[in-house]
Amino acid sequence: MTSLYILLAFVGGFGGALLLARTMGWGGGNASESEAEAEAQTILDGAKAEAEELQKAAEVKGKELARKIKSNADNATRDRKAALTKQKEELSEREKDLERQKKKSKKFEKDLEKRERSIEGREKNADSMAAKAENALTDAKDKLEHVAQMTAEEAQKQLQDLMVADARRVAADGVKSIQEEAEATASAKSREIIATAIQRYAGEFVAERTVATIPLPSDDMKGRLIGREGRNIRALEAAAGIDLIIDDTSELITVSCFNPVRREVARIAVGKLVADGRIHPTRIEEVVAAAQKEVEGVCKEAGEQAVFDLGLHRIHPDLVTHLGRLKFRSSAASNVLQHSIEVGYLSGLLAAELGLNVKMARRAGLLHAIGKTVDHQVEGSYAEVGAQLARKHGENPNVCEIIAKHDSDGPKSVLAHIVEGASTLSNARPGARREVLATYIKRLEDLEELAGSFEGVHKVYAMQAGRELRVMVHNDKLSDGEARLLSRDIATKIEQEATYAGSVRVVVIRETRASDYAQ
Repeated sequence: MTSLYILLAFVGGFGGALLLARTMGWGGGNASESEAEAEAQTILDGAKAEAEELQKAAEVKGKELARKIKSNADNATRDRKAALTKQKEELSEREKDLERQKKKSKKFEKDLEKRERSIEGREKNADSMAAKAENALTDAKDKLEHVAQMTAEEAQKQLQDLMVADARRVAADGVKSIQEEAEATASAKSREIIATAIQRYAGEFVAERTVATIPLPSDDMKGRLIGREGRNIRALEAAAGIDLIIDDTSELITVSCFNPVRREVARIAVGKLVADGRIHPTRIEEVVAAAQKEVEGVCKEAGEQAVFDLGLHRIHPDLVTHLGRLKFRSSAASNVLQHSIEVGYLSGLLAAELGLNVKMARRAGLLHAIGKTVDHQVEGSYAEVGAQLARKHGENPNVCEIIAKHDSDGPKSVLAHIVEGASTLSNARPGARREVLATYIKRLEDLEELAGSFEGVHKVYAMQAGRELRVMVHNDKLSDGEARLLSRDIATKIEQEATYAGSVRVVVIRETRASDYAQ
């Protein structure tokens, strides 16, 4: 109600306030009117003051709003000016770049014009020089024919022969360098090729050297070996470490294992189980353990016999057992133990001829392949593994060094060379690779005949069981470069036409002999 009164007083002035006071019953005489007038005046003054305050607040807000609008306008104007300034700078920089490119293009055009003029001048000079050279060549040709009493065709033929001879010499040197480079990288590549080929092909040799067949009295024995739900065959494979193959082959089973000692243990154990007839897991473990002891005894006996045959002593018993295990290993179709015994004998004979320590030579020759018994269990070459095994059992350091450097490059002692030579002789002798003697002789004759078919060859000798051909040539018919080419041609023809194992080294020998007589 009071707010309504204030509003009417602000609008209608004092008269309105008085009329309102009367209407509301405030007028009850002069005294009441005076009070109402005074109160109305107070209200009016308050309303005026409040209106002034509202007006001032509105003015302040208007000024603040105007200030903000002006500030925003100033900021927008400043940003616009900055953007225009930046665009102006970029345009100026682009104009400068265009001016620089224009100058470069003008300079490039001038350079092109200079080069064209220079090329035209050179062409003219070249034409002039070519004409002069042609005239000089014609004059020289006429003078040469007059002086040499030889036609141009004859001179051309002689020059061609000289160029062919020079080309053959250069080709011979090139072939030699290419061959040396190829030999440097051939070792790693050959290993990769051989490994790939072995993985992709399993030949008869693999089957022969990794399986053993055991005859059975009847096919009923196969079921007993398998056992209920296959428990017997699983127990046998776990105890012996082999694969037992039981197929439809009548009265025959196959033992497969790459380890020849475990394969022999399984062969003996299965034979005893078949003969005994009692086949169950407990019995299988007992028989396999007994077979292992039996094979170890055979290995020890074979090692002791080899040591005794070579007249050696003080070899560690474990080394003797390892040596006997070589009886069940083969390399290139020959027994490794027999090969080691043969190398020991040959090493002793060669050392005796040279006045060296015969016992040490025999010892190193016998133990040179000892690493092959464990090389499938330890990383490294059989030579390194064998040297570590020998050191472990207190073998002579010189013998260990000879074993470690077998079939390797680098400096070696005289005894090491003797053992390596004895090993080569043992492998290369006729019959070492189970080759029929007649076939062996025929192969050597074919190699000699093939090499002798080339022009300039005097004599041919097949050496080292056909692993090397020594070709003697006439020194007056072939030069040194042509001799190198001849060795390459003979090797290529052998690769294409001959049948051989391994590699054949072709050595062409050209020598000059001078003689005179004293009268």
